[in-house]
Amino acid sequence: MRILLFLFFSVCCFVVKAQSNASIIPRDYVAYKAKQEILVDGQAKETSWEKASWSEDFIDIEGQTKPTYQTRMKMLWDDEYLYIMAQMEEPHVWANLKQKDTIIFYNNDFEVFIDPDGDTHNYYEFEFNALNTVWDMFLTRPYRGDNEAINDFDINGLKSAIHVDGTLNNYNDEDKGWTIEIAIPWSTFRTSYMQDIVPVDQFWRVNFSRVNWNFEIVNNAYTRKKDKNGKYLHEFNWVWSPTGVINMHEPEKWAYVFFSSKHVGENIQFEVPVDEKIKWELYKLYRSQIQYFEKNENWATDLSLLNPKPIIIEGQTLNAQLESHSMGWNLIIKSPFSGKILVVKENGQFVVKD
Repeated sequence: MRILLFLFFSVCCFVVKAQSNASIIPRDYVAYKAKQEILVDGQAKETSWEKASWSEDFIDIEGQTKPTYQTRMKMLWDDEYLYIMAQMEEPHVWANLKQKDTIIFYNNDFEVFIDPDGDTHNYYEFEFNALNTVWDMFLTRPYRGDNEAINDFDINGLKSAIHVDGTLNNYNDEDKGWTIEIAIPWSTFRTSYMQDIVPVDQFWRVNFSRVNWNFEIVNNAYTRKKDKNGKYLHEFNWVWSPTGVINMHEPEKWAYVFFSSKHVGENIQFEVPVDEKIKWELYKLYRSQIQYFEKNENWATDLSLLNPKPIIIEGQTLNAQLESHSMGWNLIIKSPFSGKILVVKENGQFVVKD
């Protein structure tokens, strides 16, 4: 089944609240190669997991507020799988959705977002609740574009397991939290049969989100809490790398995960490439262009109409261009660092030209 954009908006909890906080910088993480086979049991007791570093604590999606409960994650990889482990503090672990590909974020959940080539199109979203019910999707574009979310996409060979430090769905006691361990086959991300997709010593754009609801007990069971008018209270969105708005579907703001060829326990330094910083500036211009259209009902044809500030990176002032053509427009900067031409198209896609 294919879910069109307008249907998805009707059920998606992540909607844009305000203009992006331009000062937010994506986080980064180095994922090292596991030294031994990983048993996906939700407990992550292997030595490789013990040596892997924790991420920063998750923060509210807008990047301003410390969440009520701690969330953090680790990552590893081997030749077959990308491994993710997340630990979530939660005094009441509950879930009631058992059908695959249902709207998992109507429970408290953990969500994974992956854009392998970083062009903001054709990316993946996976959601899990404390019952280990899975919702796996492939999205052709973010919601801001002519998007299609493919709900019948399935990860062949996915492994996931939950460990509850307490008792699931028992409101008579207090829990410590829950841990999820996930193994995603690299083959999930192939775009051709023989493609070697494993990103050795490369980075992907990745993010994680945790949806958490206030709850109440109805008929001796947990459920999302409602206000006096019978409407569900708003959920909390706690994420690894904040986007500045209540919208996870801005892939250009996701974090950077570098997959080191070194084994876990060794250490390297990863620095976000300078061209990526140029990309951030192009997307600021892109969002200004969208705002201009919303206000004027036509696109700006000159950058001066967008009132851009000078773009200065690594001490160099960059020359941005707004190129109009019969099919729309492009925002362009030629990198003085790599010599490559970086482009954000009208549909929001990022393109690199030599």
